[in-house]
Amino acid sequence: MMMADDYILNEHHKEEFPPAHTAEHLLNQLMMRMFGCERSRNAHVERKKSKISYILDHKPDRKEEKDIERQMNELIAADLPVSFEYVTRNELEGMIMDAPEGSPESRLSMERLPDDASETIRLVRIGDYDICPCIGKHVRSTAQIGRFELLGTNWDNDTRSFRVRYKIV
Repeated sequence: MMMADDYILNEHHKEEFPPAHTAEHLLNQLMMRMFGCERSRNAHVERKKSKISYILDHKPDRKEEKDIERQMNELIAADLPVSFEYVTRNELEGMIMDAPEGSPESRLSMERLPDDASETIRLVRIGDYDICPCIGKHVRSTAQIGRFELLGTNWDNDTRSFRVRYKIV
């Protein structure tokens, strides 16, 4: 059995704040489920304040914004385990093709892997809620994140971009 240190993965040049980075994974999955959008392609996740944008079909109203914050804190409180698994590109393709509709695996994509991504891919799994290729740092369970505080949002009608600003307390 190979250990994590036995795998050769892409170099990683960013030092994430694990609670905020893990919250980013939860927020991506929540937004996909609530609004049917893709994972964000524009995230700036930091210790003090993070911002992340999504392309949506409508501007979320105040009730939807409150629901984002409430559901994020429910997911955090659920104390979901954060685990890692290592798969080859072929195994990942198979997981995507064989995934039951509506499962976190059905939302996986190889589209965002960098062209120079290693043959071995590290998947980060958060309970049965989310799975995503990622080489960043994460907490061991969602209860370690803290509280998700929605600081504000912005809507750009021309680009259909919804920016969420949040912090982890």
